[in-house]
Parts: sequence; C-alpha cells; structure tokens
Amino acid sequence: MAKPILPLTGGCQCGAVRLACDMTPDNVHVCHCRMCQKAVGGPFAVICPVLKTHFRITRGQLAWFHSSALARRGYCRDCGTPMIFEYPDADDIGILVGCLDDPSATPPVVQYGNESRVAWYGHLSELPGDQPTYSVDPLGYLPRIAESNRQHPDHDTLVWPRT
Repeated sequence: MAKPILPLTGGCQCGAVRLACDMTPDNVHVCHCRMCQKAVGGPFAVICPVLKTHFRITRGQLAWFHSSALARRGYCRDCGTPMIFEYPDADDIGILVGCLDDPSATPPVVQYGNESRVAWYGHLSELPGDQPTYSVDPLGYLPRIAESNRQHPDHDTLVWPRT
C-alpha cells in the first residue's frame, strides 16, 4: 500500500475547523468499544494516531468532551463533527479517519474493542452496494441537496463558508 501524501488534511462537515498532519499515521485502528461507538454515532471508530508535534489545527478551534478521567474527544462546536480522540498526557493524538479529506489514504491495520463489535459487522461485504448515493431518488432530493449543500469540500479553502 502506498504511503499517504503529506500533509494529511481534513476538517469538520461545516468547515469551521480544519486540521493538518505532517506524518504518516502509525497503528491506524478500528475501535469497536462502546465509548467509541457512542462518540461517533456509529458501529465503530477508525482512529489515525499521529504525534502531536506533527499535528495542527489550521482553522477554527476544537471543542472538547471529556469522555473519561483519562481521555477527551475533540469535535466541531458548530456542526458537531467528531474529529479527535486524545489522552492529553500522551505524545500522540488520534484523528478520526472520517474527517480526513482522503479517508482511503489511511487504512486500518488492527481492530480493538472486539468484545463490543456489533454482530452484523462481519457481514457488511455481503450486502448489495453497487448503487451510487441517491441513484433511486423518487422525491428529487439529490438536486435539492446539491443546490443547498453546506458541506465543506474535501480540500483546504481560504474562506468558508462561500461568500
């Protein structure tokens, strides 16, 4: 697998918070623990650990939720996008892969928290999945979403939202 192009960049859904990282993440992992499930609102989190000395916020400011006495989770205060998992005393910080501009560039290498893995996880590859988003759109949502889309693009911008 090719190494990702650096810097890795990413941000929240609304674009209020952007981040960058100047190193290839080490030990990218899927975490199935209940705390991560709740934190991302999904069946698992994918976390890309990088050294804090190679990580920076390039726009905006993270808000923090202390999910335990040891860990905290960074998110966008404006849109709620979960972005970071961190042990404040550790040398590294975990970027959530979904907020990266190119999430495919950082594939996981291991899974943790398997005791909480949802029962259907192992069958995902068996589900049909050959239709693009809104390929069946009887209510005409896709054009309406496209013309009113407030999601930040998957690249850095000088100004956001658009003026």
